[in-house]
Amino acid sequence: MKPLQIEENLKKFANIEECPIRNVISRFSGKWSLLVLCVLAENDATRFNAIGKAIPDISPKVLTDTLKNLEADGYVIRKIYAEIPPKVEYSLSPLGQSLMTVIRELITWTAAHYEEIETNRKSKKR
Repeated sequence: MKPLQIEENLKKFANIEECPIRNVISRFSGKWSLLVLCVLAENDATRFNAIGKAIPDISPKVLTDTLKNLEADGYVIRKIYAEIPPKVEYSLSPLGQSLMTVIRELITWTAAHYEEIETNRKSKKR
C-alpha cells in the first residue's frame, strides 16, 4: 500500500462524529458490555442482581452505567413493574438480539483460538 493510500484509510478513524467504531462498536465492545449482553442473551428477562451475580467482578455502579448505555443505544429493554418493592428486569431488544448473532461468531472464534492466544501471551511475557 502506498503511504498516501494508508493516510487516506486512516482518516476515517479520525472523524469522531462519523467513525462507526468510535460511535457504535466501542459502546458495546467493552469488557462489561459484552459480558452483560451475553448474560442477557442466555436468559429471557433478568433482574439487576442476577446480572451482578453472573458477573461477580463488576461493581453495581459500573453495571448500572453499562445497562444505561446499552439501553440508550437500543440493545437492552428495561421493564419496570409497578410493585413494592419495585421490580426491574432487563432483556435484549430485537436490535440486541441481532447484535448477538455477530457476537456469537466472535465467541466461537475466541473458543477456537483461545489456546493459541494463551500460548502466544505466555511466550511474550518478560
